[in-house]
Amino acid sequence: MNACRTDSHPVDAPTTTKVAVLVFSDPKAGDEALGRVFNALATAFEFRQTGAEVTIIFQGTGTRWPAMLSAPAHPLHTLFNQVRDLVAGVSCGCADVFGAREGAVQSGFDLITDHAVPGTSGLPSVVSLSAKQFTILTF
Repeated sequence: MNACRTDSHPVDAPTTTKVAVLVFSDPKAGDEALGRVFNALATAFEFRQTGAEVTIIFQGTGTRWPAMLSAPAHPLHTLFNQVRDLVAGVSCGCADVFGAREGAVQSGFDLITDHAVPGTSGLPSVVSLSAKQFTILTF
């Protein structure tokens, strides 16, 4: 059995690197979704270590994650706390649709309404992130 290894030569991102990590995975989807949010948080953590500008946004059914990750008993709670300050917020329109508004607010996160989408309370603007030269990663 091979042991886990650490890369002895980590890559340094240019200080101008800007990364937006968007979390769409549904925590109700089991291990696959847990793997996605784990990798989203780990990616944000890694980019932060390089000095990159990083932002995390929870959208779609991913708006259910903040309340869960805020619970001390959650297996990703420690990692989440390492990047919690990078969370720009939670999609307001998505949180409304997927019943996550209360959990997001109770967890202390802003509800984002930058993009006025008809029939919703608003969503984060992906176009705005792109215009600000963010590389957009989805999980």
